[in-house]
Amino acid sequence: MEFFRIKKDIPFMRHALVFNVISALTFVAAVFFLWHKGLHLSIEFTGGTVMEVTYPKAADIEGVRKTVDAMGLGEAQVLTFGRAQDVMIRLRNDKGVDDGGKIARSVFAALCKRESGSIQKIADKTAERAACVTTGTAEPVALQKVEFVGAQVGKELAQDGLNALLMVVIGVMLYLAFRFEWKFAVAAIIANLHDVVIILGFFAFFQWEFSLTVLAAVLAVLGYSVNESVVIFDRIRENFRKQRKTSVTEVIDSAITSTISRTIITHGCTQMMVLSMLFFGGPTLEYFAIALTIGICFGIYSSVFVAAAVAMWLGVKREDLIVPVKEKDETDGAVV
Repeated sequence: MEFFRIKKDIPFMRHALVFNVISALTFVAAVFFLWHKGLHLSIEFTGGTVMEVTYPKAADIEGVRKTVDAMGLGEAQVLTFGRAQDVMIRLRNDKGVDDGGKIARSVFAALCKRESGSIQKIADKTAERAACVTTGTAEPVALQKVEFVGAQVGKELAQDGLNALLMVVIGVMLYLAFRFEWKFAVAAIIANLHDVVIILGFFAFFQWEFSLTVLAAVLAVLGYSVNESVVIFDRIRENFRKQRKTSVTEVIDSAITSTISRTIITHGCTQMMVLSMLFFGGPTLEYFAIALTIGICFGIYSSVFVAAAVAMWLGVKREDLIVPVKEKDETDGAVV
């Protein structure tokens, strides 16, 4: 499906050196911010406490946030999830589960006091729980769930995330080397790592929270960027078969130009879905959508100006992708 077709090939490879210098500078800047500032890791990686409380009506998020901040517990996140009545509170804490339990109880007591209530133990169907009681019948705030993440668990999650990223990179390289040729595999991996490091650089520079959800977005960007590279590589191989008298540069320019319409349709539709998550998904999906947006934009850029250019500089040629046909021996091997 094509919305339009460009009749004259655009000379992308003529400007490949300039754009790759820009990419190199951006890559170095991302590495610098990762080294200088580091990632602002979420409690899944550092350890902490997650509380979920429910109000009978829409929660006053600013009021809850002021109450938690006034306790002097350090960095805390207060946001709604699901319904307007449900509030999630994230508290950073590296000291362990016991301290986390005390913190959760003290925060719930402060929220209950804010609603002019007091904490009492109530025997529920399954166990005894803490409840906020006032003169009214309904609980002004109810504690739904408390979860603790220890520092050791956070380190294990970080290590598992790095292992997952490494396995994806190795799998992609093996797949491309098997399907195309090792030069394309190296070019695609360089382009994909370029995208990943730049995403991480953005998160380090702006100190956005890096959570397991963002890590999932980074892994998704890897697959997404590889897909774009594979489409271009496929068209390059097809052009090598059709355009036997053209140079490698002209073949690559023709392949990229012929896939522009497909790129606009695919990435445009995907970006619309990602933007809908960014604007309407709430704080839970905000950084996930931001990571995908950065990955989509730089994925297009890297597939055209990084992956294709690196493959060209590695010396890819027609013989790498097309097996020469052996001429049949007319004597059928007979010796005269």
